[in-house]
Amino acid sequence: MDIGKTRPVAASRTVTGRGTLRGPRRPRLGNGAAYVLLMALSVVFAGPFLWLLLAALKTREEWVSVPGSVLPDQVQWSNFTHALTDVNFAAYAMNSLFLSTTYAFLITLSSAAVGFGFARLRAPGKRALFLVVLSTMMLPQVLTILPTYVMFSRLGLVNTYWPWVLWGLAASPYLVFLFRQFFAAIPRELEDAAIIDGCGWPRIFVRIFLPLSRPVLITAFLLSFTWSWGDYIAPALLLDVDHTTLSVAIASWYKDPHGNGIPTVQAAAATLYIMPVLLIFFFAQRHFIRSVVGSAVKG
Repeated sequence: MDIGKTRPVAASRTVTGRGTLRGPRRPRLGNGAAYVLLMALSVVFAGPFLWLLLAALKTREEWVSVPGSVLPDQVQWSNFTHALTDVNFAAYAMNSLFLSTTYAFLITLSSAAVGFGFARLRAPGKRALFLVVLSTMMLPQVLTILPTYVMFSRLGLVNTYWPWVLWGLAASPYLVFLFRQFFAAIPRELEDAAIIDGCGWPRIFVRIFLPLSRPVLITAFLLSFTWSWGDYIAPALLLDVDHTTLSVAIASWYKDPHGNGIPTVQAAAATLYIMPVLLIFFFAQRHFIRSVVGSAVKG
């Protein structure tokens, strides 16, 4: 072989210290441009909450007469006092907390059990059934409102919390998909060793898979809690005044003597209403990201 006639390495490639070839470097977005982009997106996403907070600090006259003003002339902290005292805010908040926690706990466990079955158990028609479960996510909620009300009314469950218990036990298609993807990535050697030790499937699910799925459990609980906490249609349709949730109270019962809504007090109440969800997301975001990344790849 004539060394002098060896073909030179292409100019678009570089030779590393180990003799491997690397392609041309792609231009990367600078750190400064990335920070600018992230700040712009942060403003877009935080804009509605900031607008709500500023609206809660305005007077009613300023809200009506100067709708385009951004900052309040005089900060009205009394709007938050009225939000807490004009209606029984604490009682409705406890109703929302109890309902959302119960629903989130039940639907997280039921979705985990269904996702475990789709991921690890063998049965004829399992794939087709899984596609049917996923297809229900495309069904608009508006189509099921009246049939749901008629069904619960005939069962005598209106003005009770039993509909949320039944919904929680029925699992969620999205959460089933989330758990199924996570459980499918767990090595099969773990369950094989447990079966050899004499464990049945329920014990394998409780003792092995649930402890390993802590990030997904937290994410599922967080999402389902948020769904129930922010729901307005179901409580307004199924619950009476004494048992309803905070979302219905905020939308309906902040009125002046003439029966007109008080938007600034409603804005203050809505600000207090979304604070628990923001705090939950703030403290649980690490588990949320881990679960989404871990469930995105099937082993």
